[in-house]
Amino acid sequence: MVACCAAVRPLVGTWRNLPSSSIKYLFVAVFLTITLSYSLFYTNSFDRIRDVHSPHQRPWPLQEEEILIGGHPIDDLILKARAQYTETLGKQSDDLTSAARQYRKRRGRHPPPGFDKWFEYARSQDAVIVEDFFDRIYDDLAPYWAIDPRVLRYQADAYEFKVVVRNGNATYMDDGATGRVPWLPLWHGLIQEMEEELPDVDIPINMMDESRLLVPWEEINEYMQKSRPSKSLTPVAEVITSFTGLAAFDADTSRTEGIEPYDPKWRGGPYWDMVRDACPPDSPARNATTLTDLTAPILFSDGYPEYSYQGYVSNWTANKDPCYQPHLRGLHGTFIEPISIRSSTKLIPLFGGSKLSVNNEILLPPATYLNPDPLYAGGKDHGPAWEEKKNGIVWRGVASGGRSKAETWRHFHRHRFVQMVNGTAVLKVETTRVPGETFNIPGYKHYSLKAPRNGYLGDWLSTFSDAAFIDMLCFPGNGRRDCAHTNEWFEVKDAFPMEKMYEAKYLPDIDGNSFSGRYHGFLRSTSLPIKATIYNEWHDSRLFPWIHFVPMDNSFIDIYGILDYFIGFEGFEGHDAMAMMIALEGERWMEMVGRRVDMKIYVWRLLLEWARVCDDGREVLGWVGDLERGFGGTVV
Repeated sequence: MVACCAAVRPLVGTWRNLPSSSIKYLFVAVFLTITLSYSLFYTNSFDRIRDVHSPHQRPWPLQEEEILIGGHPIDDLILKARAQYTETLGKQSDDLTSAARQYRKRRGRHPPPGFDKWFEYARSQDAVIVEDFFDRIYDDLAPYWAIDPRVLRYQADAYEFKVVVRNGNATYMDDGATGRVPWLPLWHGLIQEMEEELPDVDIPINMMDESRLLVPWEEINEYMQKSRPSKSLTPVAEVITSFTGLAAFDADTSRTEGIEPYDPKWRGGPYWDMVRDACPPDSPARNATTLTDLTAPILFSDGYPEYSYQGYVSNWTANKDPCYQPHLRGLHGTFIEPISIRSSTKLIPLFGGSKLSVNNEILLPPATYLNPDPLYAGGKDHGPAWEEKKNGIVWRGVASGGRSKAETWRHFHRHRFVQMVNGTAVLKVETTRVPGETFNIPGYKHYSLKAPRNGYLGDWLSTFSDAAFIDMLCFPGNGRRDCAHTNEWFEVKDAFPMEKMYEAKYLPDIDGNSFSGRYHGFLRSTSLPIKATIYNEWHDSRLFPWIHFVPMDNSFIDIYGILDYFIGFEGFEGHDAMAMMIALEGERWMEMVGRRVDMKIYVWRLLLEWARVCDDGREVLGWVGDLERGFGGTVV
């Protein structure tokens, strides 16, 4: 399949050089090749899911009107993504034996005790079980294998905000303060749903929006080197199949003897200084200092963004990594002045809902995704049929992302996005040729946009773009929704419910103080999410850019090209059918891998692994039921 797509690309790039009589036959040949290939590979992979999970309707294969071979880079990106998606789905585990085999192959050790019950529950819930979907767990836990489990147990117990599981009963502990966000009870509620199947375990949880652990790269590298020898397939006869539990730990009054007192040494900013220390020594960020002069003009590249294919995101993971895109330190509020900074450069046990690539928290599904509040979930209605939607974009939100001061807001991501899709602001830049307060228009030689060649980009945006703040969140607060230092550039509008946003075909989703809590709601809708973020989440291995959502660079320089491709311009047809296909595929896929029960399955697996890391017998602890019965093949 990959070879097929690779063969198409050079043909697409050279079609203009062919005689007109040949173009017709070339297009027919290319179309038939792609359609046949996807009908065989794509459909076959989903047949397996359909057969095992009968409640789910199999998606349609790509149709003629949805494959547009016109040489646009987004066409190529979608084709490449389809091949990767199909390949990944072909790895699905259909039974316990194959799941355990895939686990050992990918993880290098036996599954944890309780793996069999976990798998059977997942199967009973029609979960799509692909071992790759759980990579986040093992990336997060890897450095903790280098720390003495006695230290991990002590530190996890010492943290004040935590969920505690003992003897199959989950409770939670906090500092008793009133008025806190309800995230801890929401996480506790999810863990309660599996409490009887969990070993004793302590789960310390970050209650701030911002991620907090930034261990220097050199230290993490040492931890990783030290943890590697722990990966081994213990002979079956030597495997311990039951967790030790924490009863002895709880009763031991001398459990802290010989252990350094728990002190994360929480510290304030500048945040970027800690970020760059957590980056690899050969990465560009290491030599990029914190911005101190926020009054200087914002610098924008005149070329394509890094990790893009002709201007459009091609490597979603690298696109989010500040280590290799240090210009983000001047374009995202996280690196300018976050609302809260209380970080540690020590590797301590801490769970959270999102993090940067350089952070060291252990990720849980964010509590907002567990919250039934329509503010985040969008309600039961996923929106009208595609053809009934407004052919445009809608965005409403608060001006979060950092402390909005007169000297900082021009560097904030949400402010920049709202200005970049505002027709009036864009038209002013076009007519005066002076960069805007937060943005500049990309060079037309890179993005072959139809609107500037046939009029004004700003006029075009004004016909379909509706983006505004509902509260400017001034710092310090003034008791109003607007700010004196931004009134010249922003009009504050009234909020409206998420279900009203679903009336538009396109839903941009932008980071706030950290990740966006509306993202799952957008994915479940019948609209198409256009996503920009620097944050990693639990679902990253199971959501595919250009298949379930449209990725956008964090500079937003590609937003005009994205809208030009999908919406089109007067007399220039867009790619409406392709947009609908991605939107509906994302909605369908979320009902298979992004349900509450899928988050439960993820957390259940995570906590089995975390309990093992904290167990004194972790090197020989595992599940080998399949090998004892002789069904798992040879262990080497």
